[in-house]
Amino acid sequence: MKIKVPYKDLPRDRLEDMADAGRQIEECYRLLRKAGENVVGQVLANQGTFFEYDHYPDGDVFDDETHSQYYYHAHRGSAGEHGHFHTFVWQGGIPDHIKPVAYDGDGEVPQGDDIIAHLIAISMNKPGYPIGMFTVNRWVTGESFFCADDTIALLDLFKIDHTYPCLAANMWITAMLRLFRPQIEALLHERDRALARWAEKHPDTDVYEERELEITSVAAINVSQQIKAVAKALKG
Repeated sequence: MKIKVPYKDLPRDRLEDMADAGRQIEECYRLLRKAGENVVGQVLANQGTFFEYDHYPDGDVFDDETHSQYYYHAHRGSAGEHGHFHTFVWQGGIPDHIKPVAYDGDGEVPQGDDIIAHLIAISMNKPGYPIGMFTVNRWVTGESFFCADDTIALLDLFKIDHTYPCLAANMWITAMLRLFRPQIEALLHERDRALARWAEKHPDTDVYEERELEITSVAAINVSQQIKAVAKALKG
């Protein structure tokens, strides 16, 4: 999916927030490079043998104050991808007025205090740098599932604000959702359209449990290009 971001039309406060996120990402990279490390390497450090499908670090990463979560794993085998991060916000961090989509299927959907929203996945290459973002169907992550607009409303609430497994990695993933906010919004809306198209073509199936529909939208990303585009828009 090619996403054309109208940078010059974005509100100035959004551009400034994206620019600040870009500076944080660059600072994380600077600190990691001084130690010969990268984000993925820090998440996998001291975790033993790397197995496909297993979550890293062991037990995932949670912030009990913001109710944010992420983990890293690999299984897709996409060209150029080593693995990817999944990001979430749990019920404790979701405002009361934001509810999951209505569901009457047979799938096991988290309820009550276990309600969880998947925000976005970030693809990483073998050197440990981001190359893409994508969304998935509900069954992939076992989330409760929120519509695009409500998921977008949760993006600003995602924050990992502690040092496990690595402060730089936590700052980086938090800033990534800010720097690429326009792309994430576009991907989430395309996810909903993809689900609607599938449901229309297959009216007798539970679209949220359809194993043939896994990746619902995907786009390539480039941190340095995004930072430059934001800076240009701010100057203009």
